This record gives sequence, C-alpha cells and structure tokens, in this order.
Amino acid sequence: MESGTTTIMQQVQVSEAVLEKHVYSVWALPREDVRVRVKKLMEGLRSEFGGPQFEPHVTVIGAIRLTEAEARDRFKKACETVKPYSATVEKVDTGTFYYQCVYLLLHPTTEVLEASAHCCSHFGYNRPGSYMPHLSLLYGDLTDEEKKKAQEKACILDESISSLSFPLSHLALCKTDTEDKSCKSWETVEEYALQP
Repeated sequence: MESGTTTIMQQVQVSEAVLEKHVYSVWALPREDVRVRVKKLMEGLRSEFGGPQFEPHVTVIGAIRLTEAEARDRFKKACETVKPYSATVEKVDTGTFYYQCVYLLLHPTTEVLEASAHCCSHFGYNRPGSYMPHLSLLYGDLTDEEKKKAQEKACILDESISSLSFPLSHLALCKTDTEDKSCKSWETVEEYALQP
C-alpha cells in the first residue's frame, strides 16, 4: 500500500514540475559583431555605475507567465513566420524603472513593430502600453543625475552608437524572472534563426 502511495506522490510532483509556470520573454538578438560591440559598452557603464550583467537584446515580448511546454510551443509557432528584420538606433535614452535605466531607443519602424505584434498574438500577450523598441545598456535604480551621467558616458565610450543599424536574425525564448534583479537565474531556453 505504502509504495503505491509513494509512486502516486512522485507522479504528482513530476506533473506539478512540468506544469509549473515561469516568467518568459522573447528577445531579438543582434548579430555577433554587434553583440561584442554592445557588450563592451555595457561593461564600461557597469564598471562606473554597477548593475547586473545580461545579454544584449531587443525585447520583443516582455514577461509572460507560462509553463515551459506552452512557451516552447508558442515560440516555435511565432518564429516560423517572422522574417529577419533591421533595427536602427534613434538615440541613447534613459527610463523610469530598473530594467530600462539606460538604453538604445530604436526607431519604431513597421518591421520592428510588426515582429513584436506578430509574436504577441502567438503568445496571447496583451501589452500594457504601446511597444517601445529598445536595447538596454544598463539595469539599475539610479538617480536622474546618475542616469544622465551614464547616458553621456555611453556616447563617450562609443561615439557612433546613436547611429547604429543592425540586423536581427535570431529570436530567443528566455526564462526571465523579473523578481531576480541580479539576472543570475535568467537563461536562454531556445534560440531560433529566422528564415528570410
């Protein structure tokens, strides 16, 4: 009797683990040469202003809570019909909350907006406001004065960053627990090369 109960308990635990929901995001990833360039800029900013280390990315879908199976399935379906697209930096800007402390604001071109809208529809994600395409350079809770300094420093560290254009040919499904401000638990679950 006891061993049968234990087996049922184990099965319940296994299925709960499978059904457990986590926070996922979909990121568009710049090409390797652009990632290297942006990482260098991010390191320069962190050395002066602190903050966690994270991969350079353009958020296509913000935090959405799903099981891993749901997330993978929706991600695969969304990727099948998104074509590679380009992004162009408008300016280095500062935001009002932790995950948008200092960032590269991107031109909201039709391509950029459509890629996000397409993924959102596959994920059933209702954006809380309008989409602001950006690539974060620094996460942190800085004062307005510190943000302004970091913004200026970014333009000094990479003088032509505010006119950068780059292709986005990969999407990544990432586990991004927004409660973890150290970003240490963040991980890429799946990456997909977009087909032209």
